[in-house]
Amino acid sequence: MKNGMIITLVVSLITLLSVSDHHHGHLAVAAASGGRMGGTSFRSSSMRRSRTSISSSYSRVHTIPRSSYSRSYSIPRSSCSTTSPVRDVSLFQFGILHCCIFMSAIFSIYYLLRRYADKDRVETSVLKLQVGLSGTARSLQKDLNHIAETADTSSPNGFKYILQETTLSVLQHPDFCISGSSSVEVKKGEDECEKLFKQISVEERNKFDEETLVNFNNIKKQSHDEVSDGVCSQYIVVTIIVAASGVHELPPIKSSELLKCALQKLASIPSNNILAAEVLWTPQKENDCLTEQEMLENFPLLRRL
Repeated sequence: MKNGMIITLVVSLITLLSVSDHHHGHLAVAAASGGRMGGTSFRSSSMRRSRTSISSSYSRVHTIPRSSYSRSYSIPRSSCSTTSPVRDVSLFQFGILHCCIFMSAIFSIYYLLRRYADKDRVETSVLKLQVGLSGTARSLQKDLNHIAETADTSSPNGFKYILQETTLSVLQHPDFCISGSSSVEVKKGEDECEKLFKQISVEERNKFDEETLVNFNNIKKQSHDEVSDGVCSQYIVVTIIVAASGVHELPPIKSSELLKCALQKLASIPSNNILAAEVLWTPQKENDCLTEQEMLENFPLLRRL
């Protein structure tokens, strides 16, 4: 009996180790150096703060102590017989006025809260477009580096500029585009949109060995190029992530024409609809290299055009 249990334990351990090795072999391999530019302007956190301040101010302004209420409106019994009709009418009118003011405040607060609730139910879209290019497209790499070094990434207008310049640069290199993929998810409210945008951003950034050029929300970082013996030119991958109010669509990337259509759709999103935008590319350094194995492991959704 004991021997049977020992054999069972050994077999189970071997099985677990083999499964672990199998999964380990399919873990994403860190890619080369990476560039990142863009920013976010989500209003969800400020909306939550506004709702909290409205609620707290309402409780402070409209809570009337019981003692003060009794002092203001209590009429001594001894004076009931001597109170004039004019005084009774004045007190009655004052009470009606106070009640109207109170009800007006209630409706105003209800309207504001309803307005914020409606914003939370507004449909938003998170779009992602990835393009794989031949590594010989070094001019595209230089274009992206220049955009990241000079762009203002503190406002939706700056996000719009990044989208337009990035898509234009990719469109100017049609012969180098070899693969692509697209996805769109529609969410209710900015909270869910923000959560998904950040999730996708983190997933894509984790594919880099190091972020060597960053300009995000006007926070900049750049590392210096290392001396290299030669230039490796295999592949370049550009990832564009956009969060926008409203429902947007991207075509599936099955041909060069569909890729062109998707890039134009991203560039045409109005700046006042853009909640966040991020452009990632690898490799960022000119003397760095993204190998075929790294491309297949890290970007499995890319499909040949």
